[in-house]
Amino acid sequence: MLVRKVMSSPVISATPETTIREAAERMRENDVGALPVLQLGRPIGIVTDRDIVIRALAAPGFALGPDTSIGDILTRNVITCFVDQDASEAAALMGEERVRRLLVIDRSGTAVGILSVGDIAEHVSEELAGQALGEISEARARDMPN
Repeated sequence: MLVRKVMSSPVISATPETTIREAAERMRENDVGALPVLQLGRPIGIVTDRDIVIRALAAPGFALGPDTSIGDILTRNVITCFVDQDASEAAALMGEERVRRLLVIDRSGTAVGILSVGDIAEHVSEELAGQALGEISEARARDMPN
């Protein structure tokens, strides 16, 4: 099954100038945990609820205020898949990259949706989603300090 059939859309996004407060409000209003950060429709990063907590609120030595732009805390390495890619390939990519969601782009690089482990479980296969989640969790457990 193709990613386009199971992804969530439209893309709820932000720009680098969006403030932490605005990003958090957008996440709350849309019940999402991540916002792709776009410039001219193209992804330049992603900001998650975890980024806001870890990089802004609990940053060692300083805490960034709610009016700080998310450009200061976003993750620049956004993992993407293509809208016309097979969902099982996307699930494998999630496991390899240890991410629970992928930004979906078209072949021109424009953001068109988000694919989550939950989308795969609901629309493709619970087994496939479980396998991806297992790989994500296993890799994170290996990387944790003892």
